[in-house]
Amino acid sequence: MEVICLETEAFYALVDEVVDRLKEKNQGHTQDKWISESEAMRLLRVTSKTTISNLRNNGDIRFSQPRRKLILYDRDSINEYLEKHSKNTF
Repeated sequence: MEVICLETEAFYALVDEVVDRLKEKNQGHTQDKWISESEAMRLLRVTSKTTISNLRNNGDIRFSQPRRKLILYDRDSINEYLEKHSKNTF
């Protein structure tokens, strides 16, 4: 096995370079604002279509219905809903 030793300064410079490269690589990859029902259910960790329908109908999460059978959910409103219901630790 080969062991590589780095000075602390060199190690952090290497980490910074890796982080910068990852940011550049992911810069063009943005998340969609409107997501499918299955993606919304995954984010909310629910398995029942009734549950997501109730959240939608109660106005807890925003949605758009561009076509009769197509319902899209606002990713930001789902994140806001989760944040609103989060509990701080003691």
